[in-house]
Amino acid sequence: MKGIICALFFIAAALGADFNQPVLWEDLADLDIFRVDNTFYYSASTMHYSPGAPILQSYDLVNWEFVAHSVPTLDWGSIYNLDGGQAYVKGIWASTLRYRKSNGLWYWIGCIQFSTTYIYTAPSVTGPWTKSSVINTCYYDCSLLIDDDDTMYVAYGGTTISVAQLSSNGLSQVKTQQVFTSTIGAIEGSRFYKINGEYYIFNTLPANAEYVLKGSSPWGPYTQKLLLKDIATPIIGGGVPHQGGIVDTPAGDWYYMAFVDSYPGGRVPVLAPITWGSDGFPAITTVNGGWGTQYPYPLTPHTLTPPTGKDTFQGTMLGPQWEWNHNPDPSYYSVNNGLTLKTATVTSDLYAARNTLTHRILGPDSTATIELKINNMKPGDRSGLAMLRDSSAYVAVINNNGAFRLSMVAGLTMDANWNTLSTGSEVAGVNLSGSPSKIWLRAYANIQPGSGRTASFYYSTDGASFHSIGTPYTLNNTWQFFMGYRYGIFNYATVSLGGSVLVSSFEMESGAPASGTTTTTTASQPSTITTAPTAGATQSKWGQCDGSGWTGPTACA
Repeated sequence: MKGIICALFFIAAALGADFNQPVLWEDLADLDIFRVDNTFYYSASTMHYSPGAPILQSYDLVNWEFVAHSVPTLDWGSIYNLDGGQAYVKGIWASTLRYRKSNGLWYWIGCIQFSTTYIYTAPSVTGPWTKSSVINTCYYDCSLLIDDDDTMYVAYGGTTISVAQLSSNGLSQVKTQQVFTSTIGAIEGSRFYKINGEYYIFNTLPANAEYVLKGSSPWGPYTQKLLLKDIATPIIGGGVPHQGGIVDTPAGDWYYMAFVDSYPGGRVPVLAPITWGSDGFPAITTVNGGWGTQYPYPLTPHTLTPPTGKDTFQGTMLGPQWEWNHNPDPSYYSVNNGLTLKTATVTSDLYAARNTLTHRILGPDSTATIELKINNMKPGDRSGLAMLRDSSAYVAVINNNGAFRLSMVAGLTMDANWNTLSTGSEVAGVNLSGSPSKIWLRAYANIQPGSGRTASFYYSTDGASFHSIGTPYTLNNTWQFFMGYRYGIFNYATVSLGGSVLVSSFEMESGAPASGTTTTTTASQPSTITTAPTAGATQSKWGQCDGSGWTGPTACA
């Protein structure tokens, strides 16, 4: 039945159905988007997560999948290893990715910590990616343009926008020149294009406006025009679409992909068609004066691997959808029919623990479940599933000298410099009888934009019957940490190293959990959070039967 419904959907889509905003309800900010032949590519910022700068690909601008990372490891100092400090909110900010046809190389360029620009290259989008050059100046919020004559230029800067010309191999700077100084505020987030013989630099005035510079030379002079300001958002509770970039289809239709501040979930991409005026400037195709909640598909829908489903960690490498909190220590984890996490840090602080593996949360709400084999934990070890951000909570299994306890911990917080302010405290706990070898941990997260959104935690000893633990945790929806909440899988020691857990699987479902039965153990928890629908019930789904775009409540089975 599911296959029939999906087939009917794709027939309808091909006949002119609409896609829904956001095109990806995941935290993928500071995007750079471009096309190579019939394939679209998308690069995003990741800050302190490793590997960095994820690459996604699409064939229709709506369905996307992760394929690689441009930066294999954050090789910029010991703090990125949580050694002698931390790199929270440092690392990869807005950066740029392009393919150069003349030499068959892919280039990623980004400024790290406002001081140094790094260039990574690869012979294929999937790698291997290597650090090829260092430029001792900051190409802040940069964008790479490969001109018709193969000359490489980079637009960058804040308030004052500069253009640098790179060497013939694209690895060093030949010259740089200021080309525009803003009189309206601190514009940034450059995206650089050449279209019909004219040069364009798109800039944002955070976080509610987008401007376009146009000139006949990469060096200017440039004329500035407003593209949007305070346009109505397509995401209820979200911010104004801004930043991002433009791309054309093989047929010559143009689209603008921006992002919307949607905390506590992060910054999510939205897509709109654009047209070109007689003055050579673009204009957004609006719906009732705002950014449309729906638009016609740019191309025939092309489905890819959905973000939902179960990962059993087959093979010997993690999939490209995974990123670690800071660089991992590879000697303390392995992938082989499951993910083995050895304790890599002795600490009482989750924010200081190495080898915490993270996964973006699917919005507007979703559920993550992990299966843990815990028989190799040592006394003092703590392993679990977190809602990870600058204000965090988690559910964990703890080895208390051979006796196991389930604990929900909340109130982990950071100060304004992203140093640990509190390691949290137990909200609720359950002692487990006997010596269990397996435990299932679950988190349900509502990350719709706005205040008062919550996450709830659950556990199971058989993988079928789940019990709530603790109370709903209120998520922080401030923007200063930039990155949105993530699911985090962790295992750290508080006494000594030597223990390990096996993560047999990670499963993410859209909406509330659709499998198993959830029973409440805390009276204060509302039934909408603690009670899961039975399998097969109507539920919130990502896309039309695992297709693309958010459609709201949809029956797909």
